[in-house]
Amino acid sequence: MTNTSHPAEPHVGSVSSKLNWLRAGVLGANDGIVSTAGIVVGVAAATVLRAPILTAGSAGLVAGAVSMALGEYVSVSTQRDTEKALLIKERQELRDDPVAELDELAALYEAKGLSSATARTVAEELTDHNPLLAHAEVELGINPDELTNPLHAASSSALSFAVGAMLPLIAILAPPTAWRIPVTVVAVLAALVITGAVSAGLGGAPKGRAVARNVIGGGLALAITYVIGHLVGAAIT
Repeated sequence: MTNTSHPAEPHVGSVSSKLNWLRAGVLGANDGIVSTAGIVVGVAAATVLRAPILTAGSAGLVAGAVSMALGEYVSVSTQRDTEKALLIKERQELRDDPVAELDELAALYEAKGLSSATARTVAEELTDHNPLLAHAEVELGINPDELTNPLHAASSSALSFAVGAMLPLIAILAPPTAWRIPVTVVAVLAALVITGAVSAGLGGAPKGRAVARNVIGGGLALAITYVIGHLVGAAIT
């Protein structure tokens, strides 16, 4: 019975990891939408010329994507370094005192609700199969074969931000001058409804509340940048 239940754990962890990546991608796209929309709406409130809007929006897209990538790379690199350090320590402990480590693993399973005898049997069988994996998963919550990858995190974060940023950039440039800001506001708020619902669905949270927060926050950002852009544009002219 213990042999059939254990293989499911990496699968569950893998699914959870994929959901986390998806949620991070949605949030990255959300950031791209809001930040770039704020930039282009602010510039559009100050000038009707396409060139400044395109320049500011493109610069915001590139800067935001690079910033997201660097931030994610540093954060995930730190996490990976910590995971590797913990695994090195655990590997050393297994070499130095395997009996104590076996006792510790059995105690951890007993704390999860198994009887003392069953916990001991599970610990022994898992240790015979792969001692480091057994301890890492239960004691540290780490799968040695699925460590976080900084490059993957950085690239996916940059890509999701850039994809999100393209929406307001296209929406502000495609329509006639008089319709630029209204079209962009509608497109951005509609996109925020979608990203809010998707992120809430992936996290198992209530969708209505998440959508409301997303739309209200995005709407405030657009309103503030519009007012600032309008005031700055009026002051310059």
